[in-house]
Amino acid sequence: MIDDGTGLLTIGELARATGLTVRTIRYWSDEGVLPPVTRSPGGYRLYGAESAARLELVRTLRELGLGLDDVRTVLAGERTVAEVAAAHVVALDAQIRSLKVTRAVLSTVARRGSTTEEMTLMNRLARLSAAERRRIMDEFAEEVFRDVDATVDPDVEHRLRHTVVDLPDDPTPRRVDAWVELAELVRDPGFRARMRQMVEFNARGRGPDTPPGATMWFFKRLVELAGRARAEGVAPESEEAEPFLTELLGPDADLAAVRERLEATFHAEANRYRELIALVNGREPQPAHAEDFAWVVAALRFRTGG
Repeated sequence: MIDDGTGLLTIGELARATGLTVRTIRYWSDEGVLPPVTRSPGGYRLYGAESAARLELVRTLRELGLGLDDVRTVLAGERTVAEVAAAHVVALDAQIRSLKVTRAVLSTVARRGSTTEEMTLMNRLARLSAAERRRIMDEFAEEVFRDVDATVDPDVEHRLRHTVVDLPDDPTPRRVDAWVELAELVRDPGFRARMRQMVEFNARGRGPDTPPGATMWFFKRLVELAGRARAEGVAPESEEAEPFLTELLGPDADLAAVRERLEATFHAEANRYRELIALVNGREPQPAHAEDFAWVVAALRFRTGG
């Protein structure tokens, strides 16, 4: 305190009284949030006792992350602390969501050992809006079903056209990883061609009286019968496999055509697509029954010279 009876403080004394640095106080003073009461004859800034209380408020607001513009409005009485705090909570929530996405992307980059280009793509994909993610999935379905949707099993079409991709605002690294891989997969021309072939086979195998859901019923039946055959130790190339195939396909089935359809429908990429949908939506993937499909395909290959 300067010894002139005014009770005013120099900037150094104010710094010692509050524990802040002279540099910080000078900066806030220059920015207009802590104006000096007056200046000494030598031009030094002088502050009153109330400046320490004002300085403590400024420090608290800044520690809570408020910008100097918000601090000024509070100090000027233009907005209450409660109003500024409420607005800041909204901003912080958005920042937290963004940071969580950033963390998830970086975790994926570190795990994959991604290049700069891959990291840029992953970051862009992870920050897409729900509408933008929906558009990617719609474009995929549109190409897969173009000109054949009227003859495809309605249940199959519904599953692909109405696939839900629900990535939350604060996704885990696992869900971000799954979404990035899914987005890359459905944009891959090779995968689109494989899925297009799958629906073409589905459309070709349906008659005018085939009921909706027949495809899914067939797959469930396949899993049931092949699972039973495998449990009984029946080899796919053995004579004991015949009754299982007949029960599944009927006595007059075109085995080569069925084999071609199954190989188009059940492949590693299609299985991965189903797994990724579940993972993006926060669910554990359902069993793929790869062994059951492989058993039937092996039995058909043996009987069709594959």
